Amino acid sequence: AGENVSKLADEVGISRQRLYEWRDHLRLHGDLKSRRRGRPARSTAGLDGAAQLQNSVDLPTSQEKALTKARRRIRELEQKVGQQQLDLDFFREALRHFEEDQRRSSAPGETGSSKSSKR
Repeated sequence: AGENVSKLADEVGISRQRLYEWRDHLRLHGDLKSRRRGRPARSTAGLDGAAQLQNSVDLPTSQEKALTKARRRIRELEQKVGQQQLDLDFFREALRHFEEDQRRSSAPGETGSSKSSKR
């Protein structure tokens, strides 16, 4: 309760649907009452309720694990692409300055002798 389901699902590496399934299972078979807002009431069942919940929870499937791994890899690649874009922008800017310097140095009337004669 009070958590963003998408954020929580990403954080623990499972699908949102799986979280909803767990919640619904707990409401049907556990001691959690249906509530709209706020945190659930503290369980008086103690460890037995927690053990029952743990037993009823399915481990992430191999497909969910593969999807989580793929999402991590996508984030890594996006970060690399972002860094490469920064590098590319830097080198483009450096090339632009170099080309401007080359044009200035090769332009007529911009030689060292004409600069000294203007003094």
